[in-house]
Amino acid sequence: MELKPGMSALVTGGGSGIGKALCIALAQKGLFVTVVDFSEENGREAASLVQNENKKFHGDLKVPSAMFIKCDVTNAGDLSAAFGKHVDTYGGLDICINCAGIAIKTLVYDDRSDGTSTWRHAVNVNLVAVIDGTRIASQIMRSGKKPGVIINIGSAAGLYPMNFDPIYSGTKAGVVMFTRSLAPLKRHGIRVNVLCPEFVQTNMAEQLSRRIIDVTGGYIKMEDIVNGTFELIKDESKAGACLWITKRRGMEYWPTPEEQRKYMLNLPKSKRMLTQNTFSTVQTPEVYEKIVVHTLTHNFRDATRLERVRLRLPVEPHNALVKIIYAGVNASDVNFSAGRYFSGGAKETAARLPLDAGFEAVGIVASVGDSVNHIKVGSPVALMTFGAYSEFTQVPAKHLLPVPRPDPEVVAMLTSGLTASIALEKAGQMASGQVVLVTAAAGGTGQFAVQLAKLAGNKVVATCGGKSKAALLSSLGVDRVINYQNEKIKDVLKKEFPRGADIIYESVGGEMFDLCLNALAVHGRLIVIGMISQYQGEHGWKPRNYTGLCDKILAKSQTVAGFFLIQYAHLWQDHLDKLFDLYASGKLKLCMTRCIQQVSLDPKKFVGVASAPDAVEYLHSGKSVGKIWYDPILLRASNGVN
Repeated sequence: MELKPGMSALVTGGGSGIGKALCIALAQKGLFVTVVDFSEENGREAASLVQNENKKFHGDLKVPSAMFIKCDVTNAGDLSAAFGKHVDTYGGLDICINCAGIAIKTLVYDDRSDGTSTWRHAVNVNLVAVIDGTRIASQIMRSGKKPGVIINIGSAAGLYPMNFDPIYSGTKAGVVMFTRSLAPLKRHGIRVNVLCPEFVQTNMAEQLSRRIIDVTGGYIKMEDIVNGTFELIKDESKAGACLWITKRRGMEYWPTPEEQRKYMLNLPKSKRMLTQNTFSTVQTPEVYEKIVVHTLTHNFRDATRLERVRLRLPVEPHNALVKIIYAGVNASDVNFSAGRYFSGGAKETAARLPLDAGFEAVGIVASVGDSVNHIKVGSPVALMTFGAYSEFTQVPAKHLLPVPRPDPEVVAMLTSGLTASIALEKAGQMASGQVVLVTAAAGGTGQFAVQLAKLAGNKVVATCGGKSKAALLSSLGVDRVINYQNEKIKDVLKKEFPRGADIIYESVGGEMFDLCLNALAVHGRLIVIGMISQYQGEHGWKPRNYTGLCDKILAKSQTVAGFFLIQYAHLWQDHLDKLFDLYASGKLKLCMTRCIQQVSLDPKKFVGVASAPDAVEYLHSGKSVGKIWYDPILLRASNGVN
């Protein structure tokens, strides 16, 4: 939801602290604001500040640009009347922020009273009033048939125990789970999200021991609270979302996809995406084309040939037939054509020939086996199995990844995007406030790595070769681009980043690996996702000796972590969903070598299955920018999707 002058918001607890700051921030966007608070002095002051901010947006008005309503939020009648007055004055409600909250000084197990003025009152203010405010606001929004956003202010104490105030921690945990359970309201155009900050310098927080504040890294800036709230309001993909803000880690959504996987069934999101986005029919030909490896060599062109094969129907019971719409090109295609990804010796690998080439693609399900009941014909899917360089491929249905649309952007999110997303999280243990170095950053996976590192709140350094690539990386938000054609990477890192990089995302290998190891900070983590500089040549990929490696990492408590995507298949769907959400919300940009529409920086075209060797060679030439993909379907327009 875009915040625009003339919209209206109601904020409970708006007279002080976080509530007051949010009232003023909304007024600075030109919104009419109703300040609801129990303190008349604080509430009127906040309303006055809102009116002053609003003057620049509104001239003569028939209604006040801000109102104060004194209200005990635990009184259901008074709270309902406050909402009613807001609607009567402004004609509706766009945003509701439930911010009222209190802490108690007496531990509940030491409280000898009936709790009316202590813990029971805290439960009513912190939890019951939030539930009631959300209920009333959502009903107003639904009756007005307009989209709306409700932000409930929780606390980091609702995510982990706070021993010195169990009631506060318990009620805030209730706010978190209540809000997260309201994600289905998005169907009615209403998004309810919860903000969980750690300590902010308010009157409530100042009652705590300074030692507790210092242990967590100090107070969070109120500016961060405002930014987090606005993100939850503006980002249309966020519904039932919980944004956790700390001084130590910055902003991050909780729980992580991995945590969600521990308790969530896999059915809802994936199946909905499959059934909501289907194509009516997919025509199947008698014969189709594919690229196969017939000889084991790193020279992809010499290793492969184009074959025309008869389509086998019906599909095997547990399989699905997929019509490939777009296929992705990868540096490791040459390792596959050399047989490097198969166990056993050269003779055992050669006995497997011919091999279906290509690792990744998106397409449409053309047919399913008799035992497949979780996927429909016409569903858009992604696949990461051998055989993507083909017009059609048959794969086990359980290996298909549901996607919203079979677009080339999704291809980029597969090997390239998933490698960056999972490697930074698992191998890099990326947090915020770190220095992250990405090598070959203008490539397919590099563009994801730099953006994900920036979105996590880090300082990003990126290497590349060429002005156009440097310009691309700057447009993606990289803090320091090192164009090795103009300056020495080693000198720049030593001068500008003497402490070293906390995380290095490395895909080049050889001398670049040595350079990166020397540029790694104490406790740093070097993630090796490939070594493209060593893939080509007459004999292909040869192992190298890294003398002194153990000595170096021991001296600085460093980690060198290898990352191979296939070993993280259980995380693919979660991270693919996350990447698509980031792309759909405009937070993630994609640059690809495109073959048809030609909207990218790179004009090179690759059309048809037969063009796969050209695309692989182009990738290894060092001229490409972003992800390379090609379209195998243009060779046979008659076999298209209707």
